[in-house]
Amino acid sequence: MTDAENPYESPVASPSNTPSSTPPPTAGSIAPPPAEPRDVETNNDARTFAMLCHLTALASLVGVPFGNILGPLVMWLVKKNDFAFVDEQGKESLNFQITVIIALAICIPLIFIIIGIFLALAVGITSLIFVIIAAVKTSNGEHYRYPISLRLIK
Repeated sequence: MTDAENPYESPVASPSNTPSSTPPPTAGSIAPPPAEPRDVETNNDARTFAMLCHLTALASLVGVPFGNILGPLVMWLVKKNDFAFVDEQGKESLNFQITVIIALAICIPLIFIIIGIFLALAVGITSLIFVIIAAVKTSNGEHYRYPISLRLIK
């Protein structure tokens, strides 16, 4: 039996019998898989106003009653016809802030059981974090959707 006929031996790779390929990539040259293709907003004015739709929700932190809804509502109503990106992000911000108001309204009767205090704090902190994330994403031109939001305004 010759070497070529022996089924238990694997052929030794030599430069002459290996397929030609590109050299292996270095650690820094490996690219991650492409993300889901989505349009990125390139208009700076649209990105700025969309970011403001999210950031004006923080108006309630400075004492404006229902500022978390009034801020995004005013910004959305003023600029929704000018930029489709602002229209989309304004609706998203309003939907999230309405969801936050509903969650806080549910916490009010639960305050008597003590758990409402902790739930209201959790809702407030979560809202603050998501608003900041949304503002950063939209300022980069990315389409942002809040992970916890009732889609009431379509």
